Amino acid sequence: MDICLTPYEARVIGCLLEKHRTTPEHYPLSLNALVNACNQKSNRDPVLELDEATVQDTIDALMKKHYVSDKSGFGSRVTKYQHRFCNTEFGALKFSEQELGIVCALLLRGPQTPGELRTRTERLCRFQDIHEVESTLDQLMQRADGPFVAKLPREPGKREARFAHLFCNEIEMRESGTPVSAAAAGSGTDSDRMEQLEQRVNQLRDEVAILKARLDRMAPDQE
Repeated sequence: MDICLTPYEARVIGCLLEKHRTTPEHYPLSLNALVNACNQKSNRDPVLELDEATVQDTIDALMKKHYVSDKSGFGSRVTKYQHRFCNTEFGALKFSEQELGIVCALLLRGPQTPGELRTRTERLCRFQDIHEVESTLDQLMQRADGPFVAKLPREPGKREARFAHLFCNEIEMRESGTPVSAAAAGSGTDSDRMEQLEQRVNQLRDEVAILKARLDRMAPDQE
C-alpha cells in the first residue's frame, strides 16, 4: 500500500466516506458541509476546529492526489466534493461493506477495540457478532494490497487490544491534536498528572507498534 495521508486529509476522507454512506441524499458535500462534518463533536477523535481555508487547502491537496473530485450540479453555484478514495471506477482500491465501515471508523476516531468498532459502525455496515469484526480486521491486516490496519499492544488493565489504520503517520496524528499549554499541563493533582503520563506512554506504545508495522510492510520479503 502506497497511500499516505496527512491527519487532516484522513479526516476529510473519513467524513466523505461516512456521509456517502449515512446521508446519501446530501452527498456530495459543499465546503461548508464538509467543514461541519470535520468539526463534529460526536463520532470524532480528536475533535477539531478547522476553518474553511484549512479544509479547502486539504481538499485541494486530495484532488492533486486524485482521492477527491469536485462536482457542480446544473444551475448550482456551489461546488460540491466527492471522494475517489475507494470503491469507485477511478481507482483499484476496493473494500467490502464491512471493511469500508471499519476503515471509515478508524479514520474518524483513531485506534479502537473490536467491541468499539462493532458499536460505532452500526450506521455504516452490519456485523453479526464480535468474531465477524475480528475476522474483518484480520482481512484488512492480511490483504495482498495492504496491510491497511495494525493491531496495537493491549493497554494495561484493558481486556481488548486496539486496532489502528495505516493510511498515515500515527505520530503526526497524535501531535496534530489541540495543543495543551504549559500552564494547563502543569496544573491539576498528582493523580491527574500520573493519568496524563500513563496516557502518553500508551500513545507512544501505539506509535511504536504502528511504525513497526509500516517498516515491516516496506521491508523486502525474506526467503
